[in-house]
Amino acid sequence: MSLIISISGVRGLVPESLTPEVCLDLAKAFGTYLDGGKVVVGTDPRQSSEFIKGIIFSGLLSTGCKVVDLGIAPTPTVGIMTRELEAAGGIVVTASHNPLPWNGLKFMRGDGIFLNEAEGTEFLKIYKSKQWKTAPARGVSVNRTGLDVHIKKVLKAINAAAVKKAKFKVVYDGCNGAGSIAMVRFLEKLGCQVFAVNCSTKLPFPHNPEPVAANLGELMELVKSKNADIGFAVDSDADRLAIVSDEGKAIGEELTLALAVKFVLGAGPAIGTKKPIVVVNLSTSRVIDDVCEESGALLIRTKVGEVNVTEELKNLKGLIGGEGNGGVIYPKVGWNRDSLSGAGLVLSLLAESGKKVSQLVADLPHYEMIKTKVECASRDEANDFMEKTKAVFNGYDLILTEGVKVVLPDSWIHIRPSNTEPIVRIIAEAKTKDQAEELIKKVTA
Repeated sequence: MSLIISISGVRGLVPESLTPEVCLDLAKAFGTYLDGGKVVVGTDPRQSSEFIKGIIFSGLLSTGCKVVDLGIAPTPTVGIMTRELEAAGGIVVTASHNPLPWNGLKFMRGDGIFLNEAEGTEFLKIYKSKQWKTAPARGVSVNRTGLDVHIKKVLKAINAAAVKKAKFKVVYDGCNGAGSIAMVRFLEKLGCQVFAVNCSTKLPFPHNPEPVAANLGELMELVKSKNADIGFAVDSDADRLAIVSDEGKAIGEELTLALAVKFVLGAGPAIGTKKPIVVVNLSTSRVIDDVCEESGALLIRTKVGEVNVTEELKNLKGLIGGEGNGGVIYPKVGWNRDSLSGAGLVLSLLAESGKKVSQLVADLPHYEMIKTKVECASRDEANDFMEKTKAVFNGYDLILTEGVKVVLPDSWIHIRPSNTEPIVRIIAEAKTKDQAEELIKKVTA
């Protein structure tokens, strides 16, 4: 069965594995976990999302929850509204970057942050026990203010005046996803001339919704033909942001976060003598190290998983954080990866620097990153692979927070067992592609 349950939520094929029964039981379990509190619900535009939403409502109502229906909304918008409406939790019906016919559910606690490992374990224990709370239904209310609330928060957190003055020409590919309306409205508020494509939420998806270079051909061509300053693309729930430069080239999602961090660190001095803090995960490009070093910021790395980055960011009162998949987390706006925050920060950097995207990218150190995987039949086999890796790199600087990360003077390799598949994930980064490939060969040979 293709039902994936992990720290990132639940995903499956509809209706083969993500069945109505599974959705109903998950909703009842979450309502029980929240003891019948208020729950905010938003969806991406997949055809199955509306169907699943109705089932989710039934399960939540049966446990005494009061439900707030945001309609189609980006994941970060749901997080913001969960806090704004003082809800006990939130649910996003989305399979993120997965193509059709996938769909899924993401679960948030009251502060808008996804459930962490301990919280997720407690929630899933309730799900597996099938011991649900029962209480009178408290009804469903409709709230369509989420996008405007979200946009206002971002406008206050960036240099909106400088962006408006620059009058940027922007091409945007919404992949007919949850960010189709929100991003266009946001960019227009910033005074941008917007050329929007694939922004009909009634026809998901015109191409694979993962915003990687292979899926951005139309956007790259439009940036060139429109002589635009920049191109933006997002995934189906609009938490990841990809950028196309003024030259019509996809710059890579790792650099989305690097440019956003560069603006935030350059926006003002540290408070007193305390270094500003940036938080990313172990597998994020070391270009972030370079950006932080240049600005005198302290970089903290966590285990892979958005919630791990977010909790550390919140605990340490960090300025900004995120993941190298185009996920920018900006605490001034919210506690989720947020494409609107990412776009606003990058446009602010363009406006203040007076440089083009291609120039900003050229100013950053260049690295080559390679991602691959090795199939393992069991957890024991994966553990054996980890031990082999330690032996190969004996004497080197090893980070064992999650799997094994080997840090070398100008390169690194991170090997970790997947939480959702019988594989070991391998990511290597170096100054050249050949160097990165050599690192991978050392552990796979």
